[in-house]
Amino acid sequence: MRFLLRRLLLFVAALFGVSVVVFAALRILPGDVASVMAGLNSPASRVEALREQFGLNRPLTVQYADWMGGLLRGDFGTSILTGQSVTSLIGARAAITFPLIVLGLLIAMLIGIPLGVAATLARSSWARTMFHVVGLIGGAIPALWGGLLLILLFSRGTGLIGLFPSQGFPMNGWGAPGDALWSLVLPALSVGIIVGAGLMRYTRSALGDIAASGHVDMAMACGMTRRQAVIRVGLRLATPQLVSVIGLTFAEMITGVMVIENLFALPGIGSGLVTDVGNRDLIAVQSELFMLAAFFLAVGLVVDLLHRALDPRLAAAGTISEVIA
Repeated sequence: MRFLLRRLLLFVAALFGVSVVVFAALRILPGDVASVMAGLNSPASRVEALREQFGLNRPLTVQYADWMGGLLRGDFGTSILTGQSVTSLIGARAAITFPLIVLGLLIAMLIGIPLGVAATLARSSWARTMFHVVGLIGGAIPALWGGLLLILLFSRGTGLIGLFPSQGFPMNGWGAPGDALWSLVLPALSVGIIVGAGLMRYTRSALGDIAASGHVDMAMACGMTRRQAVIRVGLRLATPQLVSVIGLTFAEMITGVMVIENLFALPGIGSGLVTDVGNRDLIAVQSELFMLAAFFLAVGLVVDLLHRALDPRLAAAGTISEVIA
């Protein structure tokens, strides 16, 4: 309970720090939404009137307090340019981005973990070299180039094998689950293949460390084959490390899919954030950045708790340190 309370306090403190940094950074940038709305040749009086209308001329402390008060109530504010609720905008975009990230991560796990186990079990030098080269090539492919290659191969109309739509998302969203999921396959593959290559290298490294520690040899001495020892013992012992890597990868993918969303014309959080930044919509941008940072911190908190729950050594170390203290 003490560990949980400490982590929760750190989480709240980090959220407060992020909110201050995001709010201050956006106010330092040149230009504001009033200048964008007024136009290039508008008189200064028009720009000042718009600033007063939207409260942009108030003290920064008052603007920050109003924004934080809205966040505590679950109100992310209203887009100055469109007049829409930022909460509804984020919700509509997140309904595309988060399923894309989850699907991409599932693909990465289906690729990376089995290949990492296979690389650990490989005995011949050419097989180990092949897995090493596959990991390097997969991790070195840029997401944009990989997405373009998948479009040329598998998209409808332009691809050699027309299976999947190459751009856009159904107008009725998840009202047609099959069409919505089908439109995310190519973007998810673009992300999953690259992330899977990194996960393969990490799985191979983690299993290699466990094998070097003697656990696999001990399991084999008890009657298991090498394959059984690596999968049933090594993979289980590597689970806490893999959970940490997968969790942090899941959080990092939310920024990595921005390029993919623009390439496949998906109206997700990444493409929406790029648009809002270009339009100088400060209210929308600061709320979106805060939400992304909060999501990253929340995933880190969950991963930390899961790692402690899966690895009894951490709980024992915490107990001993508390007794000594």
